[in-house]
Amino acid sequence: MSNDYPDQDQPQDQDDDAPIQEARVWQGNGWTARVIKNDDDEGWAVAMIKDGEPEPALVGPWTMGRDKKNPKPLDVNAFNTLVKTANEVIRRHEQQLHAQLHKNVFVNTDDGGQVKVNLDIVPDEDDAYATLTAFDQYGEELAQVRVAPTFKLSVASASAWIENGYKKP
Repeated sequence: MSNDYPDQDQPQDQDDDAPIQEARVWQGNGWTARVIKNDDDEGWAVAMIKDGEPEPALVGPWTMGRDKKNPKPLDVNAFNTLVKTANEVIRRHEQQLHAQLHKNVFVNTDDGGQVKVNLDIVPDEDDAYATLTAFDQYGEELAQVRVAPTFKLSVASASAWIENGYKKP
């Protein structure tokens, strides 16, 4: 009698590129969640690592299982929540970095117009610098100079730059 079902004891062909979805490691959506022993105490933590990145974007506490010794296994719902949280952490970090590197102020001029002054910092280990740029109310560039990355942009410093004929401060 022939058997139409493969032998359950024989290994099946596995797709080597298939994402891992196990109790302590789960991959998908460009992320890997890895449940790890928490070095700080006897509990567990989960590390969220974005594909291609060397360090986790997020490490947080992970729930103990029912036996109070082993971690709760990862599942699709927990993983999706972790991906959403890790993406939010990255988004906030990028917003904070952008806010540190790009600032602007508005200066009212004597003729009733308004000048927007941008400070854009270019971080570089060897040659960091910043660019100070002035725009009129129509968005036309009025002037641009290179300044130190430590330049403090304020309404007062922008006004002084404008009043000095846009000469390098």
